[in-house]
Amino acid sequence: MVPHLITALTGPINELEQRILDSTPAIERWFRLEWMEHTPPFYSSVDVRNAGFKLAPVDTNLYPGGWNNLTPEMLPLAVQAAMAAIEKICPEARNLLVVPESHTRNAFYLANVLQLKRIFHQAGLNVRFGSLDPDLKEPTTLTLPTGETITIEPLIRTRNRLGLKNFDPCTILLNNDLSAGIPGILEDINEQFLLPPLHAGWSVRRKSTHFKAYEEVSKRFGKLLGIDPWLINPMFAQCGDINFAEDTGMECLTTNVDALLAKIKRKYKEYGINEKPFVVVKADNGTYGMGIMTVRDVKDLDTLSRKTKNKMSATKGGQPLSAVIIQEGVLTNERVNDAVAEPVVYMMDRYVVGGFYRVHAERGTDENLNAPGASFVPLAFADSGRLPQPGEKPGSSSPNRFYMYGVIGRLAMLAASYELESTDPDAEIYE
Repeated sequence: MVPHLITALTGPINELEQRILDSTPAIERWFRLEWMEHTPPFYSSVDVRNAGFKLAPVDTNLYPGGWNNLTPEMLPLAVQAAMAAIEKICPEARNLLVVPESHTRNAFYLANVLQLKRIFHQAGLNVRFGSLDPDLKEPTTLTLPTGETITIEPLIRTRNRLGLKNFDPCTILLNNDLSAGIPGILEDINEQFLLPPLHAGWSVRRKSTHFKAYEEVSKRFGKLLGIDPWLINPMFAQCGDINFAEDTGMECLTTNVDALLAKIKRKYKEYGINEKPFVVVKADNGTYGMGIMTVRDVKDLDTLSRKTKNKMSATKGGQPLSAVIIQEGVLTNERVNDAVAEPVVYMMDRYVVGGFYRVHAERGTDENLNAPGASFVPLAFADSGRLPQPGEKPGSSSPNRFYMYGVIGRLAMLAASYELESTDPDAEIYE
């Protein structure tokens, strides 16, 4: 099933799909060479938007939740990727410690970490959960609506190692994005592998750094395929000192929104696109779909409501929002059962392991779908998107569509690996 694309402008994307299918050997070789030079993030998920005339990643998550939305058919692929990832890092590993988000009893989130346990258990590891919550003093068992249980235990730090009672892991996997900062208990761990590294957390990471790396990747990939990199790259700008509550730094925002809308307008004109350009302003660090707004006209910034300003003043955990990325808005013209949808691609190590559609019946084609009320439809990725089918008419074959999404997902993952290298505090600096 290819989701219904309600756009007359499927031309360029079908052309891109064809170009990608025709270039599969060159693309796979290109990725292989890149991975010889760069280390992929341990796991990642990428939100992709398909406008019919443009296909681009709009967010890359290095602490992906939502593993519970992958179908059972996708699990063997995830298990194989987990085996490959662990083998590279710690081949003799027996134990894996997963550190989930603190203070959460959200059943969907707990189902996500249980799915991770399933994947790594089948990859040959004992998996236990340790919480960063200082109030957790003893093992706590939570029951999910499905009847499954999950036990979360207090972390124990001894010298340079982190573990649980009677559990000494070789590898520690964070499923906690460290929005609130890096807790001392995770610092100076130098005898175990901590994945992803601490500088991948939102207290350090910036979306603008990621999309700068992605711009570089898209230029090189565009050259390989002979396409305009704009077709796969959302343009962006950044404002580093802004306070919505106090109306400071708004001049930077107004100037950049105006300039970016003009740039998009020029591109639309070049490609004969009759859509209204828009930009998405979002926290430069942060997640959970918080601190995001869509701007269609620069004048809208003069009349922001108090409610919008409050929404834009803080991100997850009440962290103050002081820097934003202004990103070219990419429409989504995908539909699942008449509701607006966007594909999310899941990867482990350098492999695409599956994905699903994020669907939101109450949101428009130019709005953020990562919001309360979203649902997830995994069916469309049942073929995993790894095996393209040559000879199919562009836009009609789901394996081909999802292979293309997987290519875009891997480009964003490669950009994340560039980004982590450039921000690594322990990297050797050559003069």
